[in-house]
Amino acid sequence: MEMSERQMIQEILNTVDVIYNFENVDEDTSEYTILINRQNGDVRDLNVINDETKKYFKEADFDYKEEVEPVEVDADIRVQIKR
Repeated sequence: MEMSERQMIQEILNTVDVIYNFENVDEDTSEYTILINRQNGDVRDLNVINDETKKYFKEADFDYKEEVEPVEVDADIRVQIKR
């Protein structure tokens, strides 16, 4: 059975081992905005987490736009992806 886009996104984020929430989901246009936070005790630099996350999404053919430490939301990284 093939994975849905949402399942694929969740699999990628679980692989990177981060806490995440979907801020916006538009499955009709395959656009998603995700808020990412480090797990407690995770000492990886945010740019390292972002680079790893970006690599997986690019491999899965998603466009990837990120904001590291966005001001207007409580997240380490805000990601907008589209397929």
